[in-house]
Amino acid sequence: MKKILTLALLAVFAMSANAAKPKKAASSNKPVFTTIKENPITSIKDQNRSGTCWDYSTLSYFESEILKATGKTYDLCEAFVANKTYMDRAVQVVRLHGDCQFSQGGSAYDVLHVLKNQGICPEDAMPFPGSLYGDSLNNFNEFFGQLEPYVAGIAKSTANKISSQWKVGLQGILDAYLGQCPEKFTYEGKEYTPKSFAASLGLNFDDYVTITSYSHHPYYTQYAVEVQDNWRNPLSWNLPMEDMARILENAVMNGYTVAWGGDVSEPGFTRKGLAYFVDTKKAEGLSGSDMARWLKLSPAKRTNLIDSLGCKVPELEPTAEQRQQRFDNWELTDDHGMLIFGIAKDQHGKEYYMVKNSWGETGDYKGIWYMTKNYIVANTMDYMVNKNAIPADILQKMIEAKKNQGIGD
Repeated sequence: MKKILTLALLAVFAMSANAAKPKKAASSNKPVFTTIKENPITSIKDQNRSGTCWDYSTLSYFESEILKATGKTYDLCEAFVANKTYMDRAVQVVRLHGDCQFSQGGSAYDVLHVLKNQGICPEDAMPFPGSLYGDSLNNFNEFFGQLEPYVAGIAKSTANKISSQWKVGLQGILDAYLGQCPEKFTYEGKEYTPKSFAASLGLNFDDYVTITSYSHHPYYTQYAVEVQDNWRNPLSWNLPMEDMARILENAVMNGYTVAWGGDVSEPGFTRKGLAYFVDTKKAEGLSGSDMARWLKLSPAKRTNLIDSLGCKVPELEPTAEQRQQRFDNWELTDDHGMLIFGIAKDQHGKEYYMVKNSWGETGDYKGIWYMTKNYIVANTMDYMVNKNAIPADILQKMIEAKKNQGIGD
């Protein structure tokens, strides 16, 4: 998820507006939204200058899962997850002598792994993001300027044997910039360890599965999606595109949220809080330009053109063949993690997923993006969902597939 930082910075100065109720359109092209289904979410956070969308979006997902299961609101600590994850990732890089990537990015599974194995703490049990180095929010420029060469230096060492002290040094860097993970803390008058706190949240961490859809692996099998930030190699269920889309719809309409990972580098993803799977051939026709001119436009000017078309922008219908081609040619990339929590429609009846971002209260909808269903299906890399949100017939196929492949629960 590498292009997130640039997009986040572009979003900082966008104007905001309330998205909960239908609005008067500034022009005939500005969408006017009516909410169809909206599930509870926690407050909008700001990852700022850090590549931690995977961390923010997935903890936000689990906060919503807790809300659904218990009615309680928590603010879980992203720095705890980042501290544990970066150490684990560094250990893997060193074990492989540097023949894999060490970076700020990650996946939803990294958060689940930490919750299950190392626990979690509330936000205020660790220093506020950025406070240890005099910033008001995360800024990983100096942090990773120290961390990356340190890990690379160990991983590429020519020594016949390395000591375990490199972990002590690395932990010092992590603690200096993220804060030291507490062994014990008090929350609402009760003492916890990170593991006992995670156990108290009312969740079954075995309820969560990851879904994807690509044709280079058989459908209704599990495999590790081949992207660099999927470094733990967790298995995702590979389903037909139609089933992948139906799970999303079913989850939201039945009160669940979805931890979504996908591509936001497409021209139809705007900094104003909208995303369309643009049919560029039709778009250039509507704008009065020819394709040669469209192709010469800078990304910023293309975005402005799409903004002017608004909800009248023509869209492509996603297909499995198209998804596979875009994945193989590096066009469909693993850019960003967000939280899908609702469904809305515009004045023309087009339906959108309501998506919580982690760029602060930016854009026209104060940190919420309205992304068409076509955009989401076309640009999904994978997503995490509670298995209880999966339609019964699809879940049964998954259970039967595991039995036929000799895989236990």
